[in-house]
Amino acid sequence: MLYQAYQFQDDLIAPLRDLARRLQIFSATAFWEPVGSMGQHFTAALEMISRFEITHERPDFAITSAMIGNRMAPVTVETVLDMPFGTLLRFAVETDAQRPRVLVVAPLSGHFATLLRGTVQTLLRDHDVYITDWANARDVPLSVGRFGMDDYVDYIIRFLEEIGPGAHILAVCQPCVQALAAVAVMSEERHPATPRTMTLMAGPIDPRESPTKVNELAVSKSLAWFENSLITAVPWRYRGAGRRVYPGFLQLVAFMSMNMERHQDAHRKLYDHLAKGETAEAGKIKNFYDEYFAVLDLTEEFYIETIERVFQKAELATGDLTHHGRKVDPGQIRNTALLTVEGGRDDICALGQTSAAHDLCRALRPHLKRHHLQANVGHYGVFNGRRWEGEIYPVVRNMILAME
Repeated sequence: MLYQAYQFQDDLIAPLRDLARRLQIFSATAFWEPVGSMGQHFTAALEMISRFEITHERPDFAITSAMIGNRMAPVTVETVLDMPFGTLLRFAVETDAQRPRVLVVAPLSGHFATLLRGTVQTLLRDHDVYITDWANARDVPLSVGRFGMDDYVDYIIRFLEEIGPGAHILAVCQPCVQALAAVAVMSEERHPATPRTMTLMAGPIDPRESPTKVNELAVSKSLAWFENSLITAVPWRYRGAGRRVYPGFLQLVAFMSMNMERHQDAHRKLYDHLAKGETAEAGKIKNFYDEYFAVLDLTEEFYIETIERVFQKAELATGDLTHHGRKVDPGQIRNTALLTVEGGRDDICALGQTSAAHDLCRALRPHLKRHHLQANVGHYGVFNGRRWEGEIYPVVRNMILAME
């Protein structure tokens, strides 16, 4: 009844949010507009109430142009391949130049692929960019079937096939495990679409290294606890009615609880900016939380298998990971160059967890391996923001160009 309880609470609050939005519109009219300090605080309070909401729809990528050389080129988002649990999108840039093709593998961990908007925007400067746009499990009918870790690997392989030979792969956070598995499987099969480079950014290749709170939680509870406490059925109003899922709103609560004071401080600042009419400053905070509060649900099988196989048993690091019953051997990777990236202040995927991939890819010659440690950035800063754009991205770009 967990999902139903959440939905009931949200339904109760919805009229209050709607009233606050209507009052905002009314207060902005020429007929009655609050003035003075009290009026500004009143309108700020209305907006804070109207924003008290978790959404379950993917925001727009809002990428309409990219800097190509010294000019801004138009960008359109194309659907390349549409599958039940995920869509392969391409950010098509109007240019005649042949550019390296890069598949960005987005996390399936409670947020939409748009969380990597900044990653994509930067990559578009020099690359033809594709991304995995994962579906919200509550919108996928039961009749479609299951979606577990093996299926995730299958989707990556299928997407690389669609892009074609000679592409590159870049995985962010949780899917580093599945991306490495996919490349290992393709390498062993000598698949023609095996990528030329593999960039793994802040992912739990070996979560036993420098365990974080996230890692400790995963191993502190039994698998039965996760199944009984966190898995629930999708309410009947949605297309995926009856599907058992790990709700995105629970993942959001878990993430926020790790840094609750920071989130509380951010919302206090947002209120102050709104009350003072500082729209630019308020806009930056609102944009971040519009993205952060957009969540998707994970299928039960994918979530439980991730807890067990990635975190509790660390199957990839121990050599026990299988794909449809067949052992995954990263030692089969011989021609795909490897770049790992870690953040010095990452409290979700700590130092050593991603660089562990170098030991697993034992057949790769030294010149095909590189590790980049970015000091003074947390998890989000590895793939978004000033340090990503100015210091990490050039390393990624150079690795890709070297293998073109």
